[in-house]
Amino acid sequence: MKKVKVGLLGLGTVGSGVLKILARNQDKISNIAKRQIEVVKALVRDPKKHEKEANQVKLVTDFDEILNDKDIEIVIEAIGGLHPAEEFIASLLEHGKSVVTANKDLIASHGPRLVEIANRNNVDFMYEASVAGGIPILNALSQSFAGDEIIEIAGIVNGTTNYILTQMVDHHANFQDALKKAQELGFAEADPTNDITGKDAAYKMIILTRFAFGANLTFDDFEYHGIEEVKSFDVRQIAKLGYSLKLLGISRKVNNHIFVEVGPTLVKQSGQLAHVKNEYNAVGVRSMAVGNSFFFGPGAGSLPTANSVVSDLMAEVNDMSMTSEAESFNRYQDHLDPAKPKEVFDSFYLSLKIDAKDDAILTVSKLLVEHQIGFRELNKVEEGKSTYIVLVTDKISHQQLNDFTTAMKKNNISVQAAYKILK
Repeated sequence: MKKVKVGLLGLGTVGSGVLKILARNQDKISNIAKRQIEVVKALVRDPKKHEKEANQVKLVTDFDEILNDKDIEIVIEAIGGLHPAEEFIASLLEHGKSVVTANKDLIASHGPRLVEIANRNNVDFMYEASVAGGIPILNALSQSFAGDEIIEIAGIVNGTTNYILTQMVDHHANFQDALKKAQELGFAEADPTNDITGKDAAYKMIILTRFAFGANLTFDDFEYHGIEEVKSFDVRQIAKLGYSLKLLGISRKVNNHIFVEVGPTLVKQSGQLAHVKNEYNAVGVRSMAVGNSFFFGPGAGSLPTANSVVSDLMAEVNDMSMTSEAESFNRYQDHLDPAKPKEVFDSFYLSLKIDAKDDAILTVSKLLVEHQIGFRELNKVEEGKSTYIVLVTDKISHQQLNDFTTAMKKNNISVQAAYKILK
């Protein structure tokens, strides 16, 4: 059986997981791929640190040893981050080597340029593992939905924030205690900034939007918010209303424009997303032909992510054996401008912190009328020494919400939360 020689950049969480899966399932992988896949070299900083897990793999500290090795046809990038990963991948593609990566930051920021380099050099650039760990959502979007029109994607695409919110919702923990526990269990990094601010989820929504709608967006094209300001008060009020709070990424077509957002969102307690707990991820897809589809699985971790990397690796090996021409992982491209706030309509949950002595309810009522905002819940809630107004709106435009919250602040009424309700 012919061997395919592979290089590996990095032997951390994902890289070591790849070696474990290839060793454990060698017979099955070879049977399906019709070739024996062999990782021959791995780039690491400290070879002594990785001698045990490397086994027969040659450990190198110089990237050029992999770049200039003519026997290596495919390279797995598992070092993460933007630099030097971007430079390494670009060089590999220019040298005629196909690349497999799980690097979501890089794909979201520089994916189109790297894909163009791959196409120009007739090699493949695969990155299924960059979104939702062990869930094969990108392959599903590029293949299973290729002939369908996708209307909306909504999902939990960050395991850290889902774990924290699960602790807050189910176990009544406050945010800081839930974050600390997530760090202790390895679900959150020592510096969790990208996760809790929603940036990590935003990276993934950029990638998902490319696959679902063919649109290339940047961070400037949409808003993303995290969970660092979520209060236990709101979690309790939301539960009383029959909802659960999740950090969702949402991408959908609106009037032939594209609308993307990331933020805390209310989902029905009886719905599928409400039952996705802890570090798990889930993505719902709504399309014209199929209707509603739901993808669920572990969103991170060594083996789930490594499994997606190995799947991409096997797909690339099969592609090499069947065709002389490389095929782009995602071939769908369309030009869609970002939707304007006045075009997008949703219902919202708001909590307003007020001074019990003021006539704040009267002020809020007047402003609701002034901004033509209907509502189905408007309650005054006292908790401890604080007083709140809890408000659930009818469907309004995002522009109306922005104008209303601005007016609140001008009237010295604190907007503690303004969260979308998923229909």
